Amino acid sequence: MCASQMKTNDSSALAPLLLGTHVSVAGGMVKGLDRAESIGCTAMQVFVKGNTRWKFPPLKDADVAEYRRRMVDSPVRAVVAHAIYLVNLASAKDELFEKSIEDLVDELSRCEALGISGLVMHPGAHCGTGRDAGVERIAAGIDRVHEALPELNARIFLETTAGQGTCLGAPLQDLADIIAATRQPERLGVCVDTCHIFCAGYDIRTQDGYEDFWSEFDTLLGRERLAAIHMNDSQKPFNSRKDRHEHIGRGEIGAEAFRMVVNDAKLCGVPLLLETDKGDDMAEDVENMATLRSYLTPENAGR
Repeated sequence: MCASQMKTNDSSALAPLLLGTHVSVAGGMVKGLDRAESIGCTAMQVFVKGNTRWKFPPLKDADVAEYRRRMVDSPVRAVVAHAIYLVNLASAKDELFEKSIEDLVDELSRCEALGISGLVMHPGAHCGTGRDAGVERIAAGIDRVHEALPELNARIFLETTAGQGTCLGAPLQDLADIIAATRQPERLGVCVDTCHIFCAGYDIRTQDGYEDFWSEFDTLLGRERLAAIHMNDSQKPFNSRKDRHEHIGRGEIGAEAFRMVVNDAKLCGVPLLLETDKGDDMAEDVENMATLRSYLTPENAGR
């Protein structure tokens, strides 16, 4: 049973499951919130700027004010952003490194304006320069971002990866070493992706494997750093080092791992976010969320 509880007249009321998906913000942040609410999300992930180019128009003050007003009474209780895919702080190419820093400053500033808790970021790919050099480069880039935004509340959430190519962040030790190498480690969180960790070699399909993963996480990173979980099944097999998302229960991970996640008392209050393919009507998200809710045990069914 979930350890935390809502503040209601019923002292036995369970804290609601923070469950949602990555939603399009085409037309603005309020439109994104509308989409999330329309399918029953209590959490959502968004891009705060166009995700395939560096330059993007600034947020409009009126749009920010309307979004923040709507969020006050919204059933969506947790929001995180995802960095654009061009960012690579591990790059040895100075131009890409500098652009990545500039972008992260911009995206985190947008998060701060919108009241979004943090920005999920892939650590980066060292592209042949070596793991240690990549770790050092990422930490230096994060320090530069923190220096530019000394008073910011919004945090960077480093995401676990599948370890494809030269991408860092497959073993949890990578993230631990990056965080330890920064000057302000307290400003960093972690986002776990179920597909990524499975394809990186963490077999979360069994109770023992699931518990072993979280034991390593707690030892190396600390549970207090956990900011979000991407709920994705995997098209690719265990330890494949390939990042291909699949709908819940239809992939190589299967139902049991997700059943353990949604019923895990230690994960209460952590946003659970889908990143699976969908059409404009988001019917696939509705189905995946229904599947996840069907995994709740009787004592958690009211969440």
